[in-house]
Amino acid sequence: QVQLVESGGGLVQAGGSLRLSCAASGSILSVNNMGWHRQAPGKQRELVAAISSGGTTNYADSVKGRFTISRGNAKNTVNLQMNSLKPEDTAVYYCSVGVWNGRYYPLNNWGQGTQVTVSS
Repeated sequence: QVQLVESGGGLVQAGGSLRLSCAASGSILSVNNMGWHRQAPGKQRELVAAISSGGTTNYADSVKGRFTISRGNAKNTVNLQMNSLKPEDTAVYYCSVGVWNGRYYPLNNWGQGTQVTVSS
């Protein structure tokens, strides 16, 4: 079982920035593929960004050019730098671990998430 702990959310004005962090721990030696997802009220959880073991990244069209996913300095960590935030980015953000096979497939293993609220 993998435990995921997200942090860094908060309240920010439109146009501002936030940096989210996630640490994976538990019965793992090394996490190779990780992703960030978000879920707004009344909407399905969606993949925002993912990074593979080889450094390949992909992004949802809605965040391309504004968000950047990267590995943290500590083992089994991943960050999400979010710039030029918009009110529609408001959601609970979750990180995940997963499999990369042409594209990213998250495992059904979730942390508590971190709330991001962008005011207009």
